[in-house]
Amino acid sequence: MHTASPFVRVVVLNFDGGQMTMDCLASVMASDWPADRFEIVMVDNGSLDDVVERVRDELPGVRVIEPMANTGFAAGCNLGIRAPGDFDLVALVNNDATVDPGWLRPLVEAVHADRGVGAASPKMLFDGRFVEVDVRVDDAARIGADPRTLGVRLTAARIDGTRADDRLAFDEGFFPPEAPVRKLGEELARWSWRRGLIRVRIGSDGRVPQTLSLRLAAIEPRNVHLVTDRADVPVFVADQPRWVDVTLGAEPFDVVNNAGSALYPNGFGGDRGFLEADRGQFDEPAEVFAWCGGAVVMRREYLDDVGLFDERLFLYYEDTDLSWRGRLRGWRYVFVPDSVVRHRHAQSSGVGSPVFRYFTERNRPLVLVKNAPAAMAWRAGAGLGRRAISSTVRGVVLRPLTMRMPMRADAAHHWRIFAGYLRLVPGMLRDRWRARPAVARSELLRWEQHKETAA
Repeated sequence: MHTASPFVRVVVLNFDGGQMTMDCLASVMASDWPADRFEIVMVDNGSLDDVVERVRDELPGVRVIEPMANTGFAAGCNLGIRAPGDFDLVALVNNDATVDPGWLRPLVEAVHADRGVGAASPKMLFDGRFVEVDVRVDDAARIGADPRTLGVRLTAARIDGTRADDRLAFDEGFFPPEAPVRKLGEELARWSWRRGLIRVRIGSDGRVPQTLSLRLAAIEPRNVHLVTDRADVPVFVADQPRWVDVTLGAEPFDVVNNAGSALYPNGFGGDRGFLEADRGQFDEPAEVFAWCGGAVVMRREYLDDVGLFDERLFLYYEDTDLSWRGRLRGWRYVFVPDSVVRHRHAQSSGVGSPVFRYFTERNRPLVLVKNAPAAMAWRAGAGLGRRAISSTVRGVVLRPLTMRMPMRADAAHHWRIFAGYLRLVPGMLRDRWRARPAVARSELLRWEQHKETAA
């Protein structure tokens, strides 16, 4: 592809990304694609950093759009897509991602190979390479009124004797982080489930770490096994925290962030292959239910037919919504493993943060109201109301009856989500009634899959 290459517009959204955004833009500019057949549009969403000035000084070829406010991911991307000028394809790349030089060509070829394909997704890997420890707690159990099944609590860690918490990553076998209890000397606070993985990112010098030291605690005694491909360390953890050393594996590996997006039960959208070690299981192209807005190439005709992002969603699930709308119009999406992007996952808002929780929990049922079969949409919306009521009863009414302090924050969080949902439901219903699907809503449920079988 040279003189006949389609023209690609690459949109990058910045919100206080700093050097991370500069790294992203530099990687996109180094793409293996004819320089006169693509452009980069950076939308700065009201940042307080100096990226706009740096881009204009260091990367003058990048077009900059400044709405002078944080318009959210949806509206910010729409500004970049709507910017004056023509294009054949539009690509989105998160500012917390970097692209391999050859990332663009396989995606463009996949879209152009089939006129029914509206978008193509790359293999998105977490930034860096990792070694890991498998934390196994067979006697994990519920404790008191806590609904979680708890294994052990990680309260501190050292990598070869040095504290480097930013190099630690956890799979879904660990619950979201809690506030450390400083008076107990906690530096971290994460509970495991029966089985969870702690991953250690390889250092910037490329040296593979040898030993991970963990300080573990438990409310009730637990038998723990810390397993790597070089060690199996049995540990008994009781009421006093204890340090344990484990020898790490010798061979680092990549970890998958997204291999296309999937539809899970109850209308949850999610990353296919999320947190799996990349062992070659996603080395073949595949049709997928949806694409991820972290990195994607979309056909102009697809957007002309389906429309752009729903700006009412602001942040999260806007890519699932646009994918679902396209599916209802008959468009298809493909995953292309020859295209590789590396992503620093959720750097701007943080998985588990109040911002992340609010928008993901509010937006999923809103997307279902607009796109899903009525029964699924009703269940999701009713579930928000039930959670608001039950959190109030458990945390505000029942706790004081047992001489414990009420937990108002959790109840307030769920009521805020429910109120936000109710405000936007009428507009979503109007969009649903105005839509003219080419594919039955129920037909798309054939894409529903459980995570255990999602490879």
